[in-house]
Amino acid sequence: MTTNITGSLTGFAAVYGPIDSIEPDYEHLRTVSNSMVPFGNHVGTSITEIGPDRAVVEIPAQPHVLNHMSTVHAGALFTAADIAGAAAFVGAAATRLGTVTQLVLRAATASYRKPAIGRIRAVARVDQHELHDILTVDRDARFELSGKALLLDDNDVVVAKFTFDYVCDVAADTTARV
Repeated sequence: MTTNITGSLTGFAAVYGPIDSIEPDYEHLRTVSNSMVPFGNHVGTSITEIGPDRAVVEIPAQPHVLNHMSTVHAGALFTAADIAGAAAFVGAAATRLGTVTQLVLRAATASYRKPAIGRIRAVARVDQHELHDILTVDRDARFELSGKALLLDDNDVVVAKFTFDYVCDVAADTTARV
């Protein structure tokens, strides 16, 4: 865990609490993550899955997420993709999450493909090669990390694609590794 001078937890450790580095509790990570973005709660997004390989966020089929064309608003689509990308990182980095001090979105691209109608799912993943460096570093370090999110309707039609560039700060892992 990362601590400050007073000994209290900081960074992601302060948010998620102690995490088993051998068998992370992904349901706990999902529950905590679901409450972290007030704007996501306002839109009505819900993280339905966090795991080591991906995260899934849903936008409900509700009138308040629609635009003037009666399709899901681009802002709601971006919100779901953004939350899914961050949640994908949380799941993928769960074994090292206690040493992550920050994850910041630096850039994003969006490609809207089809009208988004009904319930939409954002399925996100982070780059496993870049993640490997974050999981194995033995010193304080800053990394660049990329992620992708596909947004799908109930017929599994891709309605949008997003790419994300993050900056991730990691503190040295002071726990003994065997």
